[in-house]
Parts: sequence; C-alpha cells; structure tokens
Amino acid sequence: MAEGTALCGKAVAGLDEEAYRAPSSLPGWTRGHVVAHVAANARALRNLVHWARTGEPTPMYSSPEQRLADIESGAGLPAARLTAWFEESAQQLAHAMAELTEEQWRAEVLTAQGRTVPASEVPWMRTREVMVHAVDLATGIRFTDLPGEFLAELRHDIVGKRGSDTVPAVQGSDADITAYLAGRSYTGVTTDDGSPAEPLAPWL
Repeated sequence: MAEGTALCGKAVAGLDEEAYRAPSSLPGWTRGHVVAHVAANARALRNLVHWARTGEPTPMYSSPEQRLADIESGAGLPAARLTAWFEESAQQLAHAMAELTEEQWRAEVLTAQGRTVPASEVPWMRTREVMVHAVDLATGIRFTDLPGEFLAELRHDIVGKRGSDTVPAVQGSDADITAYLAGRSYTGVTTDDGSPAEPLAPWL
C-alpha cells in the first residue's frame, strides 16, 4: 500500500491547473476526478478502520450520490488543494491503520459494494486504488511499472469479481493481461486462437 501511495504521489507531483483539467485514461474523467476519487477513497476506508476500532458501524460513503458529488466537487479544487487532499488523506488513513490491534484487524466491516470483510482487507482495497489509478492518471506510469506480485494478485482478484465464465482465456505479458482484465489500455493480448481479445469494461 505504501509503495502504491508513493507511486500515485509521483504521478500527482507537479500537476498544475491545466494538467489536472486534462483527460485521464478513464472515460469522462479528468485527472482531477481521478485524484479526487483516490482522496475520497482514503477517507472512506478510514471510516472502515474507525468501524473496526470502535465497533461503531461507519459506512464508507453516506450514499452513492454523495460519493459522486464529492468526486465532482473535488475535481474542481485548485491544484494545490487537490494535491494536498490526496497527500493528507493518505497519511490519515495510514495513521489510523497503524493504531489497530490484532483483534481489531479481524473485525468485520461492510464495503461500499455490500461485502462483509475483515478489516484486514482494507490495505489490499487501498493498494488496488493507488496502483491502478496511478496508471489512470496518464502521466507516464504503466502497468509494466507495477510490482509483479501485485499484478498477479490483481488478476486473481479481478477474475474472481468478474466471474471466470465472463473472462475469456487470453495470452500476453503479465502486465498487458492485467491491464486487459482491468479494462485498461493494453497491447498484444490475444485469445487462444490468436485473435485479438475483445476489450472489457473498466473495473475499479
């Protein structure tokens, strides 16, 4: 998670007003939208950490509508404030996680998708966000820059979430197959008969 946060921070560093308003690689989102989403995600996951620590049910988001409104308003923040929000929210999440006891890590919480999971899944949930969205910012970071162990775990996770019956068997490099499964830009991914793989919708 720390490595992904640093990588995402590298992608965000130095972005000015014009750069934040430029398109990301996600359809319909600027870089500002992506960073606002990542910052809001840290705050949302901190809610789950609070839930695990106190036993007080604290949903990630008050509603899907509020989640989208926060991203939209965050995307319009001045560059310096948006960068600061990303940095501060990431630090606050890390500090909150560091305070959990072994027993609290086992406490069950509810994700925004309605899954009941132990709090120990929060670091992985955050790692996915910062790693994948570092690529989505379209500042030069690619799936080939992500750690191999992360790519392998992400492929396993995506296939499990999408359902193995909806994901075709494909061939290609580990990075490109992961990008393909995540619905991101890829090259050289083919099906078993050698034909180009049909793109999948964005995941995450």
